[in-house]
Amino acid sequence: MSTTLTVISLLLIFLSVVPFIQHQHWFFRVAEFIKIQLVILQVLVFGIMMVYVTDNVWLWTIQILQFVLIVYHIYILMRYTKFWRKQKPTKTSFSSDKIKIISCNIYQFNNEYHRFIELIEQEQPDIFVTMESNADWENSLRILEKDYPYQEKVTLENTYGMHFYTRLKVKKIQTHYFVADDIPSIEAELETGDGHRFVFFAVHPPPPSPTEEENSKERDGDLLSVAKRVRKLQLPVVVTGDFNNVAWARSSILFKKASELIDARIGRGILSTFHAKYWFFRVPLDLLFHSTTIIIDKLFIYPSVGSDHFPIGCTFHVDVESDDQEEEVKHLENGEMQEVNEFIADGKAEESENR
Repeated sequence: MSTTLTVISLLLIFLSVVPFIQHQHWFFRVAEFIKIQLVILQVLVFGIMMVYVTDNVWLWTIQILQFVLIVYHIYILMRYTKFWRKQKPTKTSFSSDKIKIISCNIYQFNNEYHRFIELIEQEQPDIFVTMESNADWENSLRILEKDYPYQEKVTLENTYGMHFYTRLKVKKIQTHYFVADDIPSIEAELETGDGHRFVFFAVHPPPPSPTEEENSKERDGDLLSVAKRVRKLQLPVVVTGDFNNVAWARSSILFKKASELIDARIGRGILSTFHAKYWFFRVPLDLLFHSTTIIIDKLFIYPSVGSDHFPIGCTFHVDVESDDQEEEVKHLENGEMQEVNEFIADGKAEESENR
């Protein structure tokens, strides 16, 4: 029994440590996604192992290392729970009316179109965006166009299609292809009914995995290209979508710093959105970042619509005079902009063999 537990402990330690190696091959990146599952298993194995350690120096060494990693994981994950302090706006009124958005990777091969349509009809968001939407999904969503007269449609059959719909006034809208001509990101400058402008960005880069992209170069390059673009914008910004990344990954941290945006999950909950059908393997892949002048009201996930992702929803206000959240912004340190530029260059140079 102790031998089996030792092997399991060493495996868990290995999976905890391997993401520290900053290599973009999927082998080094995949373990980042299962931090929640890792810490649960580590706590269980650590507790059981205490029965067997006795005076065995080798087992005690493993236990100490396991304990240090458990503490590290909990420290990282705690900030994504409601126990973590977050800056609360001091104003009791906001500049703009409440705005609601829904973002969902609908899964291209999901043909339960009615479930997502019913969600939109029930929730009546001001903006909604779909990832993996192809021609079949575009045709099915036409029923909603009477209520959402402004659209940007990027219809692809490679699981990277993207469709954007809004009832807000569109001042400008464009589709970017930062690292590849089949990986779109949508940027829309919008105006609320009460005259407040902001920029909405939707993203969906490819994931590193044994079955998709061999490495994270395109993902990291695409996200950091968005970050540099956002950094130049003068208006309040919201960036959301299927990041195919977790917020604690190095590339996500660089994204947050380079864009000077705030992770909306901090202090609100981990809110795992994938995989909708396997509860134990759920991870938060659908993220949302915002500028200091975006005041988040609520962030939540909706029930399944037949996809492998849960839809994510958010309500917020635009308050251009707010400075309550300035201390939550993290800035690039020495050498990190060069790292950002290298990630972007690697992403543009990468040629996918899967799309």
